[in-house]
Amino acid sequence: MTWEHLISFASAAAVCWITGSVLAFLHHPKASAWSMISYGTGILVYASFITGFWISLDRPPLVTMGETRLWYSLFLTLAGLVTYIRWRYKWILSLTTVMSLVFIAVNILRPEIHNRVLMPALQSIWFIPHVTVYMFSYALLACTFLLALAGLVKPSLNVLPAIDTLCRAGLSFFTAGMLLGALWAKQAWGDYWSWDPKETWAAVTWLLYVLYFHLKEIRPGAKKMIFISLILAFLSLQICWYGLQYLPSARGSMHNYALNTD
Repeated sequence: MTWEHLISFASAAAVCWITGSVLAFLHHPKASAWSMISYGTGILVYASFITGFWISLDRPPLVTMGETRLWYSLFLTLAGLVTYIRWRYKWILSLTTVMSLVFIAVNILRPEIHNRVLMPALQSIWFIPHVTVYMFSYALLACTFLLALAGLVKPSLNVLPAIDTLCRAGLSFFTAGMLLGALWAKQAWGDYWSWDPKETWAAVTWLLYVLYFHLKEIRPGAKKMIFISLILAFLSLQICWYGLQYLPSARGSMHNYALNTD
């Protein structure tokens, strides 16, 4: 399995996701079940590509920015499906599909070089759990972002219960990712925390999501403020993930693992 196979698997997955998204809006008694089946099939198809690509690389595809986008698209659709099953928001599958396809399109339009060799710093037991836990948290928090946008556009929607559950789970995984990263940093560089640009933005992002919980407790009726806080936190998350590569201060970051990808 090579990177060139992505477009075939992604196209098949996209057909399943779009079909599932459309079925979610139908009023037929069996439409919801078929929607979940179709959407879940797309997730399995996409996951099969990641599995095959992992085998062909002889290492986890978690190093380059393109490889992390693979996991983000996978986990985002999974989070969307879980949200639909739990809260039956008919539109959530459409939103997660669109966002996932955007990241897939970036990968297809901007292919990268994928080296089999792992840098010494990445040859650690903390590598896989740290990155996968982080990417899963990003996907859950992306769902809270989409729900917050929906709440802003249509205030009558009761999205706060779903946001609260997903944000708790997402921040929990994000925190776990930070702790795993600290253990990895201690092993690789001798310190748990060094205020590297990546670490600094991770701390900023964590604090912004904590701010959401404080606002929810202090100003429970200020829904607009709560939604805006989540949107700002999600924007910070994008800087933490891939936006750093465009900042001059991050050029010498210890977290720059790109293997000649540009």
